[in-house]
Amino acid sequence: MSSVRPKLKPETPKSVTAWETASGRTVWMDADGNWTKDAARIGAFTGDEAEAHLARALQQEGRVTDPYFMEVTETGAVAGRETLRETIRVNGPTVAYGEDA
Repeated sequence: MSSVRPKLKPETPKSVTAWETASGRTVWMDADGNWTKDAARIGAFTGDEAEAHLARALQQEGRVTDPYFMEVTETGAVAGRETLRETIRVNGPTVAYGEDA
């Protein structure tokens, strides 16, 4: 499953984001290439490193769903054309999850 999203230039800082299949929660790759639910740990990648992280994420379909690039700053903060959408994903849903309620 994949959605059409804006193409980011190789030099644009980006992170890999997806949904954790088991819980439906948003996850991001951290700087070490591991999945995290903590938006403060979003990794920022460029060029071939970014492509390698996305390829790794795509191999994990099943554990995660629909991995894709999102534009971030060099420090991992949300940026770019999809800022509103990604900010909502970072800050969480507008309803509480069962375990957090």
